[in-house]
Amino acid sequence: LPTVSGSGRGLQEVTQTRRTAGGRAQVMAEAEAKMKQFNGGGVGLDAERGRFPYCVVWTPIPVLTWLFPIIGHMGICTSTGVIRDFAGPYFVSSCERICSHPSRYWKLDPSKVYSTSPNAWDTAVHDASEEYKHRMHNLCCDNCHSHVALALNLMRYDNSTSWNMVKLCFFSLLYGKYVSVGGFVKTWLPFVLFLGVIVTIVLTLHLR
Repeated sequence: LPTVSGSGRGLQEVTQTRRTAGGRAQVMAEAEAKMKQFNGGGVGLDAERGRFPYCVVWTPIPVLTWLFPIIGHMGICTSTGVIRDFAGPYFVSSCERICSHPSRYWKLDPSKVYSTSPNAWDTAVHDASEEYKHRMHNLCCDNCHSHVALALNLMRYDNSTSWNMVKLCFFSLLYGKYVSVGGFVKTWLPFVLFLGVIVTIVLTLHLR
């Protein structure tokens, strides 16, 4: 009887060990799956190739950004990094680059999507793009920022449906990261030079 009892305890210990190992493996698998989802289903962020999964991307607009550095062209990427941007009247592009290589990107978290529809992120980006294929581009009221805002509202990103062009403009500036030093220079150098010219002219006139 003692032998049988000892064997029973040994069997219970082996079973418990297997359950613990299985639980750890499941946790690791879930963590890996979540990481893959965040990285775009295995497609990681690759600035060299212009791949920015789950990102809002931004690039300067010549002349306009030189005068107002916080204003530029914006697009939103699918889970695989394809950029969708409202590029002109009745036209939403679908490519790996917007106008030129993106200068700044804002990495979003797909786990903050509150929509219950399947493949909610890509569905929202697609639906927003289809909607803007039927809209006239308006630089001040209905533009590329509005297209991105609609996508975020459709997916209820961060449990919000109040995304708009102003909010996106400042959030992109605050939380965005520059792709490279060149991206930073391309954004701010023209403005600094323009400001320097204005200051020089003002000082010259003032000292006369």
